[in-house]
Amino acid sequence: MLAMNYRGPLRVRIDEKPMPEILHPQDAIVRVTRSCICGSDLHLYNGNVPDTRVGSTFGHEFTGIIEEVGPEVTKVKVGDHVLVPFNISCGECAFCKQELYGNCHESNSMATAVGAIFGYSHTAGGYDGGQAEYVRVPYANVGPTIIPEGMDPDDAVLLTDVVPTGYQAAEMAGIQKGDTVVVFGAGPIGIMAAKCAWLFGAGRVMIIDKLEYRLEFAKNYSQCEAYNYESLGDPVVFIKKATDWMGADVVIDAVGAEATGNALQTITGRKLLLQAGSATALHWAINSVKKGGIVSIVGVYGPTDNLVPIGNVLNKGLTIRANQASVKRLLPRLIEHVQAGRLNPKGLITHRIPLEEVSEAYRMFSEKLDNCIKPILIPPRANV
Repeated sequence: MLAMNYRGPLRVRIDEKPMPEILHPQDAIVRVTRSCICGSDLHLYNGNVPDTRVGSTFGHEFTGIIEEVGPEVTKVKVGDHVLVPFNISCGECAFCKQELYGNCHESNSMATAVGAIFGYSHTAGGYDGGQAEYVRVPYANVGPTIIPEGMDPDDAVLLTDVVPTGYQAAEMAGIQKGDTVVVFGAGPIGIMAAKCAWLFGAGRVMIIDKLEYRLEFAKNYSQCEAYNYESLGDPVVFIKKATDWMGADVVIDAVGAEATGNALQTITGRKLLLQAGSATALHWAINSVKKGGIVSIVGVYGPTDNLVPIGNVLNKGLTIRANQASVKRLLPRLIEHVQAGRLNPKGLITHRIPLEEVSEAYRMFSEKLDNCIKPILIPPRANV
């Protein structure tokens, strides 16, 4: 089969790889119909995630048709068209029973922090991902969800990560009616978080980035204010001034490890890898939220330490909430939002690219070419 093959930082290609096989009675083999390149994949692509091994296949956002199931799979059958949450979850451990599917204790039992994620390095379990023609899906009674009849596959594939992560970012922020919400990062997750903030009753939503095409897209898609931090001077001062010097009620960090805007953070976190990525956006979030406010973090950082102003967190009495999205928990209400027209996931998609051109797709997305917001990959055997 054709699959994306990681060959080292900034090097990916399409290759022939062996077909996946049923390795456990609860496995399924899925023929991929859609897969995405995520901003989080760029952390892998750029070499910023530990234990990202040569030969890996990325891709934690995908839909597909069940081609084969293990003898213990009862919730899906051959021929079902499913969306597959990026979390690999057993459904039985203490954390899954709390609906903390991103923290499953069994799927990535060697780690004490994150659960398993498709195609996201050996720190997240070492599973191959969906940027391929076929993929092995463990715990097929738990994750794969049949796509509702009539739902566009382009909407469905964004329900595997982008929509639930953006939604959970707003949910964790504890938004109250009339709140001022600031989102750092105008990538797909930040744009979706800004959109979802309105669902929770926000009175004002601002999104901050440095790329004008992303800001313009966010302003139109999320109906929010959009600001280029390079024109603001100090974005923390700007936010305080815009909120009568109180600070925003809640701030969402949708940037994570590859934030720009601070030379020291960039050098130590992105160039020398002395910390788990550049924490610039997290600094700005902590310093621009009001006293007693909430910082919601969905931007990806590595599993090691970061230089974070924890003293300001204490002295301001902040609440910090962060996690990988529990996709399975959120899917019922998100499917309802999509079917009711309150959310339009496929509106984020700007590029549809054949899987065979995955190398060029990564280059375009990484270098922010052609006003790319969200690219999806179409395998040659998609047939949908």
